[in-house]
Amino acid sequence: MDLRIFVEPQQGNTYAQQLGVARAAEEGGFDAFFRSDHYARIGGGDPGPGPTDSWVTLGGLALQTTRIRLGTLLTSATFRYPGPLAIAVAQVDEMSGGRVELGLGAGWYEAEHTGYGLPFPSLGERFDRLTEQLDIITGLWTTPAGETFSYQGRHYQLADSPALPKPTQRPRPPVIIGGFGPVRTPRLAATYGDEYNAAFQPLAEAARLFDQTRKACEELGRDPDSLKLSVALTVCCGRDEAELARRAEAAWQPLATLREAGLAGTPSEIVDRIGAYAKIGADRIYLQVLDMDDLDHVALLAAEVLPHV
Repeated sequence: MDLRIFVEPQQGNTYAQQLGVARAAEEGGFDAFFRSDHYARIGGGDPGPGPTDSWVTLGGLALQTTRIRLGTLLTSATFRYPGPLAIAVAQVDEMSGGRVELGLGAGWYEAEHTGYGLPFPSLGERFDRLTEQLDIITGLWTTPAGETFSYQGRHYQLADSPALPKPTQRPRPPVIIGGFGPVRTPRLAATYGDEYNAAFQPLAEAARLFDQTRKACEELGRDPDSLKLSVALTVCCGRDEAELARRAEAAWQPLATLREAGLAGTPSEIVDRIGAYAKIGADRIYLQVLDMDDLDHVALLAAEVLPHV
């Protein structure tokens, strides 16, 4: 089981705080550091310094880390044109020495779009755009050197693109698809994805979504075992109830809620909970760490959870 650290910087965190968590995750032996891609805080409270751009941040982290993989859960297809996004991700992949993964989704949070002047089309159009973006980005990356790439879609058209730069990873960086749609999401994951992510889903629902995605692979003639399956869950680990309560408060959620819907408890309780997700087929778990100043939390997870999974 791979364990990855996942943060939500739009809640009011600086680049320096993200760097601190990324380095703590790398030193602790975690597989990856991932961040959300949002431009506005979700929920109430102090917005802090405001948002940080995900791919600018990951470019900086690429130069200030050495081993840990880096990526997004999930970049929204509404935020960028596919050509420039392919360039940005390929550049960060080169800067990191081939450690980048692209999580790409349709987008869902209307307030960040209206707050920063980004179009927010209907759900159907967002999925149409996501499909075209996946076609284009993977097409640009896998076009042989010296050849050009053209594309005629409803929303995007490319003519004789040089399809540069190429990412360091060949044939391309891994692509992660997430979401809960009953038809289009599993088909997109089966068609383009190297990983399918069911974020913040309880055990039974994650199992259903995994089965749905495996079925989509079979329908397309793809080996379901070639697609990694993952979940993202809020983590709250403590050696005793007092430590747990303190960390739950810093995560803005009641401890009882975290115990039911996330990974909350002592290290041994969290190991058992992770084992339950492994039994339904999860290959990796993204541990959502909400208090980015609590590096002792990351160290505890590294010392007393990671070695047992």
